[in-house]
Amino acid sequence: MTKRSRVRCGRSRLAALAAMVGSLVLTGVAGASASAAPAVPPRGDDGTAMCRLSAGPYQRQVEKYLDLLQDGKQSAEDCAAIQSLQSAYGISPADGYAGLVSHRAAALDWAMRNPASLTGCAGRSRLVVCIDQTRQLLWVQRSEEIVFGPVPTRTGMPGHRTRNGSYRIYKRVEKFWSSLYDAPMPFSQFFDRGEALHASHRPIFEDPGSHGCVNLRYEDAMTLWPMLRVGDGVVVFGKRQGR
Repeated sequence: MTKRSRVRCGRSRLAALAAMVGSLVLTGVAGASASAAPAVPPRGDDGTAMCRLSAGPYQRQVEKYLDLLQDGKQSAEDCAAIQSLQSAYGISPADGYAGLVSHRAAALDWAMRNPASLTGCAGRSRLVVCIDQTRQLLWVQRSEEIVFGPVPTRTGMPGHRTRNGSYRIYKRVEKFWSSLYDAPMPFSQFFDRGEALHASHRPIFEDPGSHGCVNLRYEDAMTLWPMLRVGDGVVVFGKRQGR
């Protein structure tokens, strides 16, 4: 039976349904604010977005994550590499612009290839879920061994920040419904008052952030569900950028 409760994270049913319909399309974010977003680029004869040759606000960071020359200047090589990343992660428009959404995808891509970069989470004998708010990444480790992830996540927006600290999972509800936001929160694993790890149908890289919970792609939350138990650790650190 689906359990209902009032929690501080979630969305309205209408918003949830709208997100499900548009779950395969990500809205590109050009910078840290909507006012910095670039115009929609023209499209070529084949319908694909043409390359934007202007540098984005996260140019140097994305260049680092994609193993490109870190000069902060957009080149044809940079743009092609960023377009390839955007296409791989379903980011639209795939215009090669180094905005915040592409920065998040590049951070994930780099961390997957460089597991030694997954630091900031103290080793312990039991499983611990590590949530890096700066890079919007989640992974699970036992002692120094990474046993799950990294995967992308979405933490709290301004005014609803996910609280940093060390916690333990105290309740797990596979089919949870938030009465506060009248919205589903599948595979909820609560660790800090009303804050939980749970699945989201929204595109994971997009803004705005959550209402405090740690959102995961549905398939990641489902995979994580049987791995964890009440009492397992959760460590949250860093600070989320964007809305």
